[in-house]
Amino acid sequence: MIEEKNGATFVRAYANWRRKRSESSRVCVRMVGHSVEAPLSEAFRDQMSIVEIPLSEVPLCISCCPVKGDLLVGCTDQFVLFTLKYQVVSEEFSVLDFERSLVIHINSITPVEISFCLGYVAVMSDLEVLILKLESGPKNAERVNHHPHSTSNTVNQAEGPSSETSQLESDDFVFCQKPMELLGEKSRQSGMSITLEPTGLAEEKAEYLYIQHLLYRRFTPDISFCVSSDDVRLHSLQLLPVYQTGSPSSDGEKLSQEKELLSLFCFFSLPHVGYLYMVVKSVELMSVYQYPETARQAVLTPQFLHVITSNNLQCFTVRCSAAVAREDDPYMDTTLKACPPVSMDVCALRIQLFIGLKAICHFKNHIILLTKADPEATEERRESPKRTPSRKNASVQMRPPGAGPGWNVYIVDTVPPVQLYKEMVDYSNTYKTVRTQSCIHLLSEAHLLIRAALMDTQQLEPGERAELVEAFKESCGHLGDCYSRLATQHAHLALPYYKMSSLSLAEVLARVDWAEDESQKYERGLIFYINHSLYENLDEELSGELAARVAEMFRVAEPKQLPHILCSPSMKNIDPSLAWSCLRGLDTCGFSSVLVTLTRAAVALKLGDLDLYRKEMQSHTEMQLVCGFILEPRLLIQQRKGQIVPTQFAVHLKETQPGLLVASVLGLQKNNKIGIEEADSFFKVLCGKGEDSTPQLLVDFWEAQLVSCLPDVVLQELCFKLTSQYIWRLSKRQLPDTTPLRTSEDLVR
Repeated sequence: MIEEKNGATFVRAYANWRRKRSESSRVCVRMVGHSVEAPLSEAFRDQMSIVEIPLSEVPLCISCCPVKGDLLVGCTDQFVLFTLKYQVVSEEFSVLDFERSLVIHINSITPVEISFCLGYVAVMSDLEVLILKLESGPKNAERVNHHPHSTSNTVNQAEGPSSETSQLESDDFVFCQKPMELLGEKSRQSGMSITLEPTGLAEEKAEYLYIQHLLYRRFTPDISFCVSSDDVRLHSLQLLPVYQTGSPSSDGEKLSQEKELLSLFCFFSLPHVGYLYMVVKSVELMSVYQYPETARQAVLTPQFLHVITSNNLQCFTVRCSAAVAREDDPYMDTTLKACPPVSMDVCALRIQLFIGLKAICHFKNHIILLTKADPEATEERRESPKRTPSRKNASVQMRPPGAGPGWNVYIVDTVPPVQLYKEMVDYSNTYKTVRTQSCIHLLSEAHLLIRAALMDTQQLEPGERAELVEAFKESCGHLGDCYSRLATQHAHLALPYYKMSSLSLAEVLARVDWAEDESQKYERGLIFYINHSLYENLDEELSGELAARVAEMFRVAEPKQLPHILCSPSMKNIDPSLAWSCLRGLDTCGFSSVLVTLTRAAVALKLGDLDLYRKEMQSHTEMQLVCGFILEPRLLIQQRKGQIVPTQFAVHLKETQPGLLVASVLGLQKNNKIGIEEADSFFKVLCGKGEDSTPQLLVDFWEAQLVSCLPDVVLQELCFKLTSQYIWRLSKRQLPDTTPLRTSEDLVR
């Protein structure tokens, strides 16, 4: 911290706080870099130590890296970096120390606040914000990277207005520079000259530092109203790292407690508006916060933004977890996973009255507030706005010892994420009958709340993680319900949210409000989810009732997909007569009639009506039937629990039309609908043969492949298999189990 004593300002680092058991405990004061002798190690174990850090310039602000503990001290036109290290006193004892490792010279800016985290440096003056990243490189890097100055033209442009302003400055004029926002390398055009001066020990210079420019933003005060200078200053600069803990270890059994940095965010604020940027990989403005009152200070957490005014503590939602999810998970925004968008509007969760708020800070799930009651202002205070369900509980109130009258410190415990989530879900039930965008917004906020809590599980009590995971799945189910019932352009999101909820297809269908008459309206989200789920090889069979509802749904809403739906293994229990009635009146205009014919033939086999089956099969040529099987391979081949299962249709074709069956499977292979090994396994299972035996129908399939155009590598392997089979039959005098489809003369030709 920065302390002032006897007119001098200096920096002190306090260490070993937990060893200070009472006010009378001893305190060790030492200079930075001072070597500690081994005999003194026992004394250092049981006392708090203060490390004094001398500076040649007056320190204006200070920041400590929350990850490594390094200190960055801001002075006029320069910033000094002190790297945290440990002095090894003995094999069993080491003490904390700092080394002055780097000086960053930045002209034309007087820091009011700074923030430092993992090499990222954020500097803020009254109306300017600059974000840099210190990069490491090899020693022999080009010299131009060591002292990256702005171009001379840019510097002159920046210095020109200031010199002109000094000549024309008077009490009658106010000169304001234009507002500016420069992202990435464009921020080099800000006109600031930045120089790095390494100051560490020469033998420890293993890396070479250079600067990556990330952001420069300049604001212009609003002089349209008569306001004080304090009302147009920036405040609350903060770099927020977001970690993930509790990830599976290498053995896959235990959860690792090491923190993994997922992303980094930067927040700063004007009195009436706050800005949140993401600064890792790309610099992007994520959210803009409009305050209903003048903000004194704000503190950002991975879950909330807490803002204090003169008399109110306000809480806003943040989008950090949504941004991190997209940075960390490559499957995000696919059919597998989804997350509410970063661009979604932020909202205020609650406003709570506190008289005379002066400062705020955050630690874990606690908000610490410093207040100073003003008797005159108390009489004029306004009534507190109405509270929302997301309340907070003030748990501790104490008065600092020796403080003047009216000073108070409040420690406010934030509501546990699961409890707040349940309150938001309960509130969303008011929209249960009519799903609206407001309902989706509220449930999305609840989902992000749980997602943010799951990122850092180090603070969770035993059993809380399981509760959070269950709440996360439940929130995904609620969002899936919304997108499946609401007519919106994002209706496809019902699929990934239902998948993340771990709900089975039957459980999702049980959540649908089925109408008893024909007035049932089926939204696109629900149809998209069911259609996609039935296309997958799910090891789930719907009951006869649910299968009938699904068939009726697609008959009304998506008749083109009805043949594909009826071929799904999940629809095995549907009543064949009901399936036939759905297909009988199906209008084939606009899609393949042969597919409908083959589906009708498959249903006729289940009904046991061979005359009806033959009538359907004779309505198209054999080549057209092959094309129909290519459109829907599940008419012949299905998978259950990872195993290939021939359908009743395939079994019947084996006995009646083996040539059509072989041609159809060959067509599936040539159109990449089935692999070579899968086709071989299909014929073996169909003919009831083991892995070591080769049925004649499989040999017919190999011979059909031989006469078709195949790549050379596949052709060589195929010839080897056929030759081996021919030799085995001749040597064993083994006859084929069925009549071959081709004679030797056919193969020769």
